[in-house]
Amino acid sequence: MKKIFIVLPIVAALTACGTTDVYQKRADNEREYKERMVERAIDKAPKWMTQSPVSNSAVYAAGTSASGDYSMAFIKAKADAYGKICMAAGGTVSQRTKIYKADTADASSELSEMVLRTSCKEVDLTGVEVQEKKVVSQGTQFRAYVLVALPTGDANILKKAKENAKLQEQVAKRAPEAFKELDN
Repeated sequence: MKKIFIVLPIVAALTACGTTDVYQKRADNEREYKERMVERAIDKAPKWMTQSPVSNSAVYAAGTSASGDYSMAFIKAKADAYGKICMAAGGTVSQRTKIYKADTADASSELSEMVLRTSCKEVDLTGVEVQEKKVVSQGTQFRAYVLVALPTGDANILKKAKENAKLQEQVAKRAPEAFKELDN
């Protein structure tokens, strides 16, 4: 009976300290590290990432991405936001996704690939502006957040100027023809 009482505190001490298997501990630490990085990305995300500003004179979209290169993180986040603003303004985005999953009794494995082409032919994105941007470290990578705005109607001064320039070009082309018709 005394042997049982001596063994129980040892087993309890080992259980309380976690596993003594250094490899399992390494795997647990790696998993916990990845979980912390995901939680940090969520915690550090700006409010506008989940709650876009509301305006009667602009359309907003937010994008995020991570990369080992500072500039690439912003480029990818901006592309993500531009694709969303294109869709919000009535455009289309071409996307292909391939997913392969394999399950065994002990493990699950996945290989996925996505190719995204943002082509906003239907919508003129002239005047789109980067409103806010933020970068945080995420392990060994940079996590970039970007908020873009597309002014609408009279608020989009650049688009209005572009349309006026196009109209001026049409007038300049038509004027000689109109004078010839008048002379005839």
